[in-house]
Amino acid sequence: MKVTKEQLENVIKEKGYKWYQNELNIIGIRNSAPGNTVTNLFDDWITITYKVNDVWTVKQWEATTDPGKKAMIEHQNPGGVARLVAGQYIHCWQIGKHKNTYEALKQSAPVKITRDKDKDMVYDGTVIAEGVFGINIHKAGANSTYVENWSEGCQVFKKEADFNEFMELVRKNGANKFTYTLIESKEIV
Repeated sequence: MKVTKEQLENVIKEKGYKWYQNELNIIGIRNSAPGNTVTNLFDDWITITYKVNDVWTVKQWEATTDPGKKAMIEHQNPGGVARLVAGQYIHCWQIGKHKNTYEALKQSAPVKITRDKDKDMVYDGTVIAEGVFGINIHKAGANSTYVENWSEGCQVFKKEADFNEFMELVRKNGANKFTYTLIESKEIV
C-alpha cells in the first residue's frame, strides 16, 4: 500500500485530528486486513509527511504497530502485552534512548493501550488503559522478517536503514516533542 499526502491528510482531518503545516506528521498505518489476528509480520507502515519550501514530501516504511507472536506468548507485564490504541497522541514522544542503547522516539506522555494476556494469538482490545508504558518508536534488526518480541506495544521499523532515515528527518526537524497518529489502512481511500 503506497499512500499520498492527500490520502493521509484527508483521513486525519475526517477524524478531527490535527494536520500539521509546520511540524512532522508522523502517521502509523495498521494493516486492517488481518483484523485482530496476530500475523507476526511487518505488515504495517510508518509515514512522515512534511513540507519544505511549500513542497510536501511523504516518506513511508514497512513497520509493525502490533506485538508479535513471541511477545504475545512471553509478555513481560503480568497484565498482558500492550497494543497501542488507534488515535492521535499530541506531543507524546521525544528523542531519547530506547532501552538505554540508541536514540529513538521515546514515549514521554500518556497514550492509550489495550493489554492481552490470554496468549490465544488474537488481540483482545477490550480494556483500555492510559499512561506512560514505554511505547517507543524504534527499529528491529537490519532487515527483520518476523516481529516476534521486537514489539510489546512499540511501533517498530522492519529495516534499520529505514529507521535511520526516519531519525535523520526527526533530528533535522529540531522539535522537542513529536505527535504520532495511528490509523487503520481501511480508513484510507
